[in-house]
Amino acid sequence: MAGSDPDALHAEIIGRWERAATGWGKHADRMRDFGMPVSAWMIENARLQPGHRVLELAAGPGDTGFLAAELVRPGGTLLSTDAADAMLAVARARAAALGIDNVEFKRMELEWIDLETASVDAVLCKWGLMFSVDPEAALREARRVLRPGGRIAAAVWDEPAVNPWATIPTRALVDLGYAEPPDPDAPGMFILSAPGRLQELLESAGFVDVAVEAVPTSRSFAGVEEFVDETREVSSMLGELLDPLSHAQRAEVEAKVGELARPYAAADGSLSLPGSSLVAAADA
Repeated sequence: MAGSDPDALHAEIIGRWERAATGWGKHADRMRDFGMPVSAWMIENARLQPGHRVLELAAGPGDTGFLAAELVRPGGTLLSTDAADAMLAVARARAAALGIDNVEFKRMELEWIDLETASVDAVLCKWGLMFSVDPEAALREARRVLRPGGRIAAAVWDEPAVNPWATIPTRALVDLGYAEPPDPDAPGMFILSAPGRLQELLESAGFVDVAVEAVPTSRSFAGVEEFVDETREVSSMLGELLDPLSHAQRAEVEAKVGELARPYAAADGSLSLPGSSLVAAADA
């Protein structure tokens, strides 16, 4: 990470998502299905109505917002945003393929939302807040743009121990000496996973009636090779660590991943890796 300079850190994070967008586009259907239990909880708890204006932050491929777009017809609209232009391109293509026409796209930061105060009815943010250099500022901005009584629905990752699908590849690289242990204080998947942290942030930003739950989700792969390859393609950080390795070193990493993933392997070698996402909803 880029030291303690927040601007440099922010640029580094956005750069990684720009590079990861190709992989997310390639695997968008699988990522949508993987995250559907989380998206469904968010949509249900956003309490959307026809005519609502919905803002999705850090939308990635856009699928959670696209579910919302269907529910706010007639008269309602979705503003799908992301700080990475390449991710917005993926979302635009998916919206066109799905025939969703009540949506507009805009490049937008989490920490400074380029919208008027009290201009949207609902805010969605799935798996984005953990990568903000200032998640409390991001939530204050989300509250600012919500109309009185508007709703936010957000998701972050639960603790590392209950997300082996995410921790196993990194652990393999660390165990083999090909990577440093992740900085627990830097923006990243698990920075908001501590019990009570998400609720505390929402309440500090001025939200009320905060509800936080854990939603299980799982990832399945035909085998270890598919697990490593797909993870490399959707995580630019992992790709940057794996790509310089020799063929023999990559084989060593894959073998280590297989060893760590053995508790989740079936007799045919396929993998079913559990996961858990924290989800929250609250009133502005």
